[in-house]
Amino acid sequence: MDVHSVKHSMVAVRTSISDDAFTARSLGTVREGSGVVIRDDGLVLTIGYLITEADEVWLTRPDGTVIPGHALAYDQETGLGLIQALGALDCPALTLGDASKTRVGDPVVFADGFGRLVETKIVAKREFAGYWEYLLDEAIFVSPAHPSWGGAAIVGQDGKLLGIGSLKLVMSRNGESSDINMIVPINLLPPILDDLLTLGRVNKPPRPWLGAFAAESNGDVVVMSVAADGPAAQAGLRGGDVIAEVRDGEISSLADFYRKVWKSGRAGSEIPVRVLRDGREVWLRVRSGDRDEFLKKPQLQ
Repeated sequence: MDVHSVKHSMVAVRTSISDDAFTARSLGTVREGSGVVIRDDGLVLTIGYLITEADEVWLTRPDGTVIPGHALAYDQETGLGLIQALGALDCPALTLGDASKTRVGDPVVFADGFGRLVETKIVAKREFAGYWEYLLDEAIFVSPAHPSWGGAAIVGQDGKLLGIGSLKLVMSRNGESSDINMIVPINLLPPILDDLLTLGRVNKPPRPWLGAFAAESNGDVVVMSVAADGPAAQAGLRGGDVIAEVRDGEISSLADFYRKVWKSGRAGSEIPVRVLRDGREVWLRVRSGDRDEFLKKPQLQ
């Protein structure tokens, strides 16, 4: 397979979200990105933030034809989302590959739904912790970066799908900085695909969610902000707080913070958190929640 033919399996994704949606302020009410066709019946894989709480979904084929779509599912843990085309896409489905077999230095093609291809390479495979309570044990990072990465696909030299674009980051090496993309590995999809198609979510208890946006700074986990009306805000957590301990366990990193929260009981459990605020120690009791319960459910168009 000519890897450049992957563009025929890509679609542009445009979604509309109501002004009162929970994610409207942080992610916007109009979102644009890409998706890749993974089944002949018009099933499209994308990055989940494009379709979270979407009222309308529109898919644009490579020939410019616009087809309505329905947001089927968004998995909070992987960050992957599924769209079902509500008309004939007539786009070839891309075969899923095996991202676990890739190595640093491997060349890949990064394709979006607007006809743009970037020949790039894998520059790292490592843990990634996102400020929105998100963690991948092994994400893929590629460079040079794609200018339109959200929902775009990376494809191996055999023409198989290896992952979906999520973020653009800055990598510093030897005193120089360059843009890189973080990719969600495709191997995370098959174990959850049937659940997403039949239930709209993975068939297991949801992870506890705090609604705290945090980052690492000089070895500390610092709260940048909290989601309005979320569990952290209701408990009194605020920007500038340093997370020092969760249920008697000291915090060593952002990833460690997330793992300790997720091990502290099911969503709805009360989680004691020790924070450092203005030089003083404060204990808060945060009643965690299910993030999905704060989101508007997609309606069939």
